[in-house]
Amino acid sequence: MRFNDGFWLLKNGVKPYFGLQVTQVLPSATLDGYDLQVATKPVRHRGDTLGGPVFSIRVHSPTEGVIGVKIEHFRGKLPYAKPEIPLFPDDPPIPSVALLEGEDIWSVTSGELTADITQNPYTITFRSPTRILTSAGPKHQAIYDVPHKWTLRNASNASCLATDFSSNPSPAHTPELVRYIHSELNLSPGELIYGLGEQFGAFVKNGQSVSVWNQDGGTSSEQAYKCVPFYITNRNYGVFINHPGEVEVEVGSEKVSRVGVSVAGESLEYFIIYGATPLDILERYTRMTGRPALLPSWTFGLWLSTSFLTSYDSNTVSGFLQGMQERDCNVRVFHLDCFWMKQYEWCSFTFDPDNFPDPEGYLNGIKEAYGVKICVWINPYISQLSPIFEEAVAGGYLIQRLDGTPWQWDLWQPGLGIVDFTNPAARKWYAAKLDALIDLGVDTFKTDFGERIPHAGVQFFDGSDPMRAHNTYSVIYNQLVFSVLERRFGRGEAVVFARSAHAGGQRFPVHWGGDCESTFEAMAESLRGALSLTVSGFGFASHDIGGFEGTPPPEIYHRWVAYGLFSSHSRLHGSGSYRVPWQYGEEAAQYMAKFLDAKHRLMPYIYLHALQATSRGWPVQRAMFLEFPDDRTTHHLDRQYMLGPSLLVAPVFVPDGEESEYYIPAGRWTSFWDPGRTVLGPVWIKEVVPMDEIPVWVRPGSVLCLGPSGMGRPDYDYSVNLQVQAYEIAPGQTVAVDVPTGIADNVAGYVRAERRYTGQTDVSTSGRVHVAVVHNFLATRER
Repeated sequence: MRFNDGFWLLKNGVKPYFGLQVTQVLPSATLDGYDLQVATKPVRHRGDTLGGPVFSIRVHSPTEGVIGVKIEHFRGKLPYAKPEIPLFPDDPPIPSVALLEGEDIWSVTSGELTADITQNPYTITFRSPTRILTSAGPKHQAIYDVPHKWTLRNASNASCLATDFSSNPSPAHTPELVRYIHSELNLSPGELIYGLGEQFGAFVKNGQSVSVWNQDGGTSSEQAYKCVPFYITNRNYGVFINHPGEVEVEVGSEKVSRVGVSVAGESLEYFIIYGATPLDILERYTRMTGRPALLPSWTFGLWLSTSFLTSYDSNTVSGFLQGMQERDCNVRVFHLDCFWMKQYEWCSFTFDPDNFPDPEGYLNGIKEAYGVKICVWINPYISQLSPIFEEAVAGGYLIQRLDGTPWQWDLWQPGLGIVDFTNPAARKWYAAKLDALIDLGVDTFKTDFGERIPHAGVQFFDGSDPMRAHNTYSVIYNQLVFSVLERRFGRGEAVVFARSAHAGGQRFPVHWGGDCESTFEAMAESLRGALSLTVSGFGFASHDIGGFEGTPPPEIYHRWVAYGLFSSHSRLHGSGSYRVPWQYGEEAAQYMAKFLDAKHRLMPYIYLHALQATSRGWPVQRAMFLEFPDDRTTHHLDRQYMLGPSLLVAPVFVPDGEESEYYIPAGRWTSFWDPGRTVLGPVWIKEVVPMDEIPVWVRPGSVLCLGPSGMGRPDYDYSVNLQVQAYEIAPGQTVAVDVPTGIADNVAGYVRAERRYTGQTDVSTSGRVHVAVVHNFLATRER
């Protein structure tokens, strides 16, 4: 939200109340920080204390390396505000706080992060042991009353309406206003902002206005399916805004030297999260909001979809799976999109009897014949023409209008209603529908939609504020489906393929990038969205290989297949056209087989870093600056990424014959495809990349664990017939290799399957050595 007219003036009709002066400081009852009273006018004598507003502000540390600031005005209704974002759902906080009081200054220290509070003027400065990170300076915290016509989304919710605090208010003439809590943090020269969920625009967010408000807008607009109130900077800190509703963020856009955050209501809380590295920041953030769940190894294989509007009778499906198998493009998960149900009836959770007269026999037949898992499309919307609609209405399972009738509209499906997952009975009802599908042979669900959740004139069963429930709906929706799968198949064996999410949604993977076009531009949008998502706490990312809307030309399909198979999760999916490779020429199948075999071979490496995503919150696909924070060139890169810490992947976004350009950081890097080719960085590479290649470079000092070629699947015992390749290891250096088995063993409440091999490696003249590891992990060396 922008309140200013330029830098100095306010927009007409805006009434501000700035936090100016601390009038009282007390240690919090839990001794984890200070409770402040902050006046919005100068207090020169006792007479100035007659009236407000006065802010109640708490500066505290919930866990090591994190300091929070909570700003409140009217507190009477705050205890009843829900839903909240669950904090520390997986790992407990690590208490670490020290309080220090000086002359007109109070300090809160947690780990290596300190917040210094000054009294007059009221400021908060956040610093590490070596420098100031950011600060909330004079007049950086405020409440604003804004004419409702500027904020129609928030004005439609009565809980956001505010009172005019101007002198001599006259109720008969007081305009209707919307109350905002606003806070700004300083933006230093050269400081860059990333994250805020899956954003498809420029990867660096400086200069952008971002609304953390889930919407279904495709990949080519400012709207996003997965909005997250967290951003990370290249200055050793991140900011988590602990608010489930709409959060409006001005990233150097209203005031070019500040990041402004505003929410409608009476309370705003944010946390500064310090880290010596960007990965440390993500580890602390995901401790607070949840770690990505461990996924079964089969999910990392190739997913093939029927596509959306295409025909997928049993003969077509069998022909596709047979054709993929014959071309060494083995499918591991087969997905049935919307029309597995009868048209107009989504969702009925019932196979269309005209096309699937024996769904159980059909599903189990293709599972046995082709070794696939089965995924089916679902969403939380119930069409009025669905045979279960009346059941949902009678049970009170749908979001209701204020008069108690179901909220309905005609977009997407006729007269659809939306399941109210805050209702325990509705959750049980919905889960039973999923259980029935699992009984037929379904292994996982594509959880589509969850963004178009009404926020005005509706009520939820548990009394949730609709504005606060709009974003969090996506999390409880995916959590329910994930929990059903986990209950049926066990921990470490559940997965959803989800489109919508919010803070904490990373706990229920995997998420794909939504509806994109079949163009190079959309391919780049999908990558930017994935990198933006993974710097927002999400461990995994996927996208529609080839694009969703339209039919990609063969060269775009080829390039997208290569990029897709070097993503954490790989799915072929389209709208009105199929994505099987021979539709784009037989050479497309040859290229796909090559890249798919490479991914299968890399599974010991990929799955190890999937384990790290679960235990530490480190994403598998990483923006370059996450691994190279000291290399300023990497801070703007958004068309290449690291797959884990060792593999640099540079997808190609240009037609055949044109030069592709990408950046190699310092050190001698080795081509993954051609070990005889090395390059000394830092350097920009311009080259024409053949259609059957994608630039993949191995970082110096890396050790890659590779499975055998020709496995035809991602899930196998990674400790058998393993090949270990060491790159640029110095003579006499000891290397340690963590090798997951790929077999889930439930240990201490989560899956951990790691083995360690340590051995001396010699370096040949090429700087590369192969180590063949046998079953008992004894090594022989090859020169």
